[in-house]
Amino acid sequence: MYRLEQPIYFYLLAILPIIWFGYFMVLWWKKRTQKKFAEAHLLAKLSPEQSVFKSLLKMIVLSLGFTLLIIGLVNPKMGTALKTVKRSGVDLVFAIDVSKSMLAEDVAPSRLEKAKLIISSIIDKLGSDRVGIIIYAGNAYPLLPITTDHAAAKMFLENAHPNLVSSQGTAIGQAIKLAQTYYDNDEQTNRFLFIISDGEDHGEDAATATNNATQNAIKTYTIGVGTRKGGPIPIKDNGRLHYKKDKDGNMVITQLHDDILKEIAQAGNGTYIDGNKTKEAISFAEDLIVNADKKEFETKEFSDYKDQFQWFVGLGLLFVLIDVFLLEKKTKWIQKLNLFDEKKHH
Repeated sequence: MYRLEQPIYFYLLAILPIIWFGYFMVLWWKKRTQKKFAEAHLLAKLSPEQSVFKSLLKMIVLSLGFTLLIIGLVNPKMGTALKTVKRSGVDLVFAIDVSKSMLAEDVAPSRLEKAKLIISSIIDKLGSDRVGIIIYAGNAYPLLPITTDHAAAKMFLENAHPNLVSSQGTAIGQAIKLAQTYYDNDEQTNRFLFIISDGEDHGEDAATATNNATQNAIKTYTIGVGTRKGGPIPIKDNGRLHYKKDKDGNMVITQLHDDILKEIAQAGNGTYIDGNKTKEAISFAEDLIVNADKKEFETKEFSDYKDQFQWFVGLGLLFVLIDVFLLEKKTKWIQKLNLFDEKKHH
């Protein structure tokens, strides 16, 4: 397992294309200038030891050295031991609605992006708590198994999109059923399920699934995103933006059905939260988790991370030194190989 201490330095790699562009521009300028001075076969006689291959090789070596030095600045760290660590916390599963109605922009920037923002902000408030993510539309799918790796949770969350599900709809019941498989610690006394949705086009089995979850000591909270006034559903097709229409050609307006979400929360011994009030929704979840009883559990994680930057810096400096001492003149064995068929001109 590895960690990157300063990944921001990877942006320095953007300098490489600029260096290579400058190299080819100088090469082009030299050839153009040389043509004005003399013919190609005369130039070959005047500077027989000049090598195009060596010039390119120097650039490759310099680029490798520069890349390795940047990786050294990033400072990769390797985990050398897998330890069993005892932690205390609660188990949270987020079930996020990724149906196309969540693309509506009646709340800025969109219902889906608002849902992601709320979940990401709640994750930032977590301590040693475990978190899992489910996405659902017409079907429910596991996006991330329950884990203590909050950085991974946020990374997977960013990828949540309607394109990840094969059928449309809002199968809240299936998401609740799937969530029950996430809580693998039988001794955990606090199991929280957060459903983030606009509540539209829900399945009939949502109430039954919620009751089953309640019997398994899972408290279900719902977060509604969207407005009752609603908005159209934007669809991008080959870069062109248009809006979803029904079979009669009328624009489809999707609305928030918070009454359905309130029923689910009530059946799940939880609370309905207005996700349009972002700060209040995040504060509610934070207070809930902070005041909950923490259960101790075991998890395995890599530890004893050691710096590895010295290897990359050392190799990078070696390549830079090679570039300094690597002359652009042809070596004898290169001349014997006659890679560019120069001898035919003699």
